[in-house]
Formats: sequence, structure tokens, C-alpha cells
Amino acid sequence: MLAEVDDQEASNGAFRGVSNGSRAGEEGSTSGRTHKVPPESMNGSTHNGKSAAHAVDAPSPTYLGHDREEVTRILIQALSDMGYHSAAESVSRDSGYELESPTVAAFRTAVLDGSWARAEELLAGAVFSTERRSGNGLVLAPGADANTMKVWIRQQKFLELLERRETARALIILRTELTPLCSEQHQKLHALSSLLMCQSAEDLKAKADWDGAFGQSRHVLLSELSRRISPSVMLPEHRLAVLLEQVKESQIGNCLYHTSSQPPSLYSDHVCDKSQFPTEVVFELDKHSGEVWQISFSHDGTRLASCGIDQYVMIWDVSTFEIIHKIQAHEAGEVCNLAWSPDDTMIISCGRDRFAKIWNTETGSLVKTLERFNEPVSSCVWAADCRTFITGSFDKDKSLCQWNLDGDRLYTWTKKHRTEDLAVSPDGHWLVAMDERNWLHVYNFVTRELEYEWDLKTRPTSVSISQDSRFLLVNKVDGEAQLIDIATRDAIQKYQGHSGGEYTIRSAFGGANESFVISGSEDGHVSIWHKSTGIPIEKLDAHHPRCNSVCWNPADPCMFASCGDDGKIKIWSNKERVRSLAYTQLHSNGTTSRSPTNGWATSGEQLAE
Repeated sequence: MLAEVDDQEASNGAFRGVSNGSRAGEEGSTSGRTHKVPPESMNGSTHNGKSAAHAVDAPSPTYLGHDREEVTRILIQALSDMGYHSAAESVSRDSGYELESPTVAAFRTAVLDGSWARAEELLAGAVFSTERRSGNGLVLAPGADANTMKVWIRQQKFLELLERRETARALIILRTELTPLCSEQHQKLHALSSLLMCQSAEDLKAKADWDGAFGQSRHVLLSELSRRISPSVMLPEHRLAVLLEQVKESQIGNCLYHTSSQPPSLYSDHVCDKSQFPTEVVFELDKHSGEVWQISFSHDGTRLASCGIDQYVMIWDVSTFEIIHKIQAHEAGEVCNLAWSPDDTMIISCGRDRFAKIWNTETGSLVKTLERFNEPVSSCVWAADCRTFITGSFDKDKSLCQWNLDGDRLYTWTKKHRTEDLAVSPDGHWLVAMDERNWLHVYNFVTRELEYEWDLKTRPTSVSISQDSRFLLVNKVDGEAQLIDIATRDAIQKYQGHSGGEYTIRSAFGGANESFVISGSEDGHVSIWHKSTGIPIEKLDAHHPRCNSVCWNPADPCMFASCGDDGKIKIWSNKERVRSLAYTQLHSNGTTSRSPTNGWATSGEQLAE
């Protein structure tokens, strides 16, 4: 419950600091240790925080262009985080720099020990760095709101009292300490008040999305508070690790042909060999008898599902690309779309026969047929719980519905539009529906409320959401794909060079770290762009007359699939795999190299390349 309210008030920290977020106080982390330099341990008297031993040959205030104090304090923190406490103390002693002041250390201790009065007392003496008045050593970061920080502290106190079943005291805190600071936050106060009705500590923790006083909640609170304190006095947690992660992300982001699933080494600059990028057809699968409209790899990357105009859903073994199941899914019409369940045990198929069906992927058997729609079913996605799913339909009365595995309709969104495509964020927060005109409808999937609508000014043909749940990718009929930040609604990047049309053309994220955007095209090509820069990477001749859909293997950054109106599915990888497969086939068959699915052959000239 609290997490839902927090999403709406994240900017002012409505519930931050008490929910189960990242664990700031993980075992082995001692970033909170203070390494104050004892005067008696330093050789000679001190002056401006430095030992006299350094006065004769004082080091440069910079280290290769970086502030020496900042670098040293970050190193002290990192050594403590890794458990090298003696080394951290030695660096502090030799450099004369402290990790943090006694006041900051006292504030940290007060929060972690639950000494709330002491924590508020220290917070009351905090000042901004721009203020002329002297404070107690606790300096707030620019833009920090001390009242919001008080709310977080008092909320933690309120929850801990409820956990101990001291309901009367908790009620006093709510009325006399929280309400005056949250008088305009009615939804927050209502949510807190409802927790007074919890019958047990377990019920409280579940409803508040909070793990208790003896869990990580105090560490999470401290983490949130520390972000509002100036780093000049209180370093952000695990600062060196964060900086190193940013270095890795930057190197990956600048690697145009990133194909490595392993994180870059810190020992050398990262670059991927262009020859490893998938640009070659390894297999052609031609078992469908007509146009292939959709393909999708299972989440574990071991199977591929396909469907199209011939009424069949086919499931392929990725290791051999032999058919595991050939399911006549919709006898009275084409199969428009399909979706794997999060655990890969089921598939939903959507048909022009106005039915949606659930299939067991292990046996190929039918699990459930949903009630008949009045118009074709266009799209389907699974919720993260693997127990419910959403369908999109041209039927305006059942345009957007959520169902359970028994085929019961749990919820119907009432906005009247034809739904042509759907996407749900992996974190379960966002549901995006695409209509037949120019609009995207973005819902909070938790509350089922419409968050906003987006007029694209031209008709979209597909939508998908990145694995980090941050970005929405929209393909459009005008031959442009657009990347949108779902939360901020900012247009981040555009991808051009492919062609749109009146039919559904799908685009997708893919590659290692989802570094690429890939799309089919009305002209039959597969286009690939670098996601962050929008730079075109490849344009591959794939299908004729049209390439309908593309999908990158989530477990293999060097493999993607495409399908088209030519009735074929093509599996793409790099030249090294082409040569390896050709060599294997030549030696196993004697004279020729041919795929197990009867669709691909490599000549001796290709093998010699």
C-alpha cells in the first residue's frame, strides 16, 4: 500500500526511506564507520585537518586533475565497505582526512539505533552550505527539505510502534507529529491511518511494504536521508562502486557493436569486435504455409514460438531449430499474436476467430479458451505474477481486459477504443495500450488508473517496454521508431531509416544490456540502431515483400530472429557461428552443410571466408 502512494509522491519523499528498497546496510558494508583522525596518532600538531608531517612536503591538492580530498575520502569509504578497516584507518591517518565528522556519525548512529529524538535534534541543527549561520556540522544538500526528512523519521517511529503493538502511542505520533507536517497529503495520512487496523506485525509489514525495525528498514531510511545531506560531510553510500558502475555503463553505451553478456573489466577499456555482431543468416525455417506475423523467444532463450496466417502456433527448439510442437491454435482464422508466460510454461495465442487461448508449452495441449469476443483479439501480455494476463481486442466493449488462468475476466478497462498492441513493464507498474488511431494509453497497472495519453500524430504499429521498465519503444507508420521515458514522458531518441505501411511492423529492444533497437520494415529489411545514440548499425536484406516482426534472444546477445510475408523465419548470428555450424555439418554429413530444419545450406566458398 505504502509503495503505491510513494510512487505518486516520490519527488517529495512521501514514503521513501521505509519501504523495502535497495539494501543500504548489506552485510559487510561499513560505510557508516567514522575514521576520525586522533590527534595523538598523527606525527606533530595539526593544521587545517592535515598533519604537520605533511607540511614540509605537502602533496598537490589534486590527484591527476581530481580533488585529492574527495578521492581520499572515497577510498577510505571503499576500503571500509570491503572490510579492510585497518587499511582505511591507515589512509585516514596518513592523509589527515576524515570520512565524516562526529556530528554526521552521531546522526547515522541515532537513525540506526532508533534514537528518533536525537536524530531530530541533530537534524534541527543542520544548515545549508549557502547559509552564513553556523550549524552543528550537519549540512543539507541543495534542494533538501528538512520537514520531509522529519516526516520519514516520524513515519519510521510510527511503524515501529505499530510493530510492537503500541497502537495508542502510534496514534499520538500520527496525530501530533505526522499530521501537522502532512496536512496537505491526505492520501498519505489516510494510508497511514489504515495501518492502525492491522491485526499483526506480519499484516503491517505486508500492507506497508516494510520489513520491520530489525530488517533493513532503518538502513533504507538512512540511505534516503543521506541523499539529502551534502556529500561534503556525508558521502553517498558505496560511492566508489557507484562510480565504477557508471564507468562500465558508459563504456557499454559507447560500444557500437556490444555483444558481450559479461560486464566489462576495469583493467582495460571496453570494445567489442564488430565480427561478433549478428549479421548472417544461420537458419531459415520454412514450415509455415503462409505469412508469418509474430515470433517470440522464451524468456530463457531455449525456445522460439511463431504464428501467422496459417492458423498454427509453432514452438521450436533453439539448440536445433527443430519443431517441438505444431499446434493448430485457431482453426477458424489466423493467429495474430502470442505471448510466453514469465515462467515459459504457457503461451497465449490471439486469433482473428475472436478467441484467445492458453496453451501448455511442455505438452502442446490446450489449457483454456476464453469467452468469445465480438471482434478479433489483437494482442496479449502476461502480468509478472504468472497467474493473470491482459488481452487487447478490436472489440470496444472488451478492448482491454485482465483474466486469470481459469478464464475469469477480472477487470475491464472502460475506455472505448480498439486495442491493436499491448505492453506491460517487467516491474508490473505500467500497462500501455495502442489504439487504431494515433494514441497511446498509459495506465498504472497496480491501480488500473489511466496515467496519461500520448498523441503520436501518426498511427503506431507496435509498442514494447525495456527490461528495466524505464523506456517505451513505439514503431510508427511514418517509418520512425521513438524511444520515450515512460515516467517523465520525455522523448529520448528517434530511429529512422526503415519504412512503415498500413500493416503491423514490430520493433524491439535487444542485444547485450538491451543496447540496440531492432525493427522490421515494409521494404523487407531488418534495421538495427544503437539505442542510446540512435546511430544506424545495420540494415539487412531479410524478407520479401515485408519483414513483419523481429525478436532478439534474451539469453544470447549474438542471436535474433526475423519473420515475414515470404513465410520464412530467419535466425541471425555472426560469421564465426556460421563457420562453426558449417564445419560441424560438413563433417557430420560428409559433403554438404545443411540445417536440421531443411532451410539453410553453406557452400564451400562461404566456409572458406
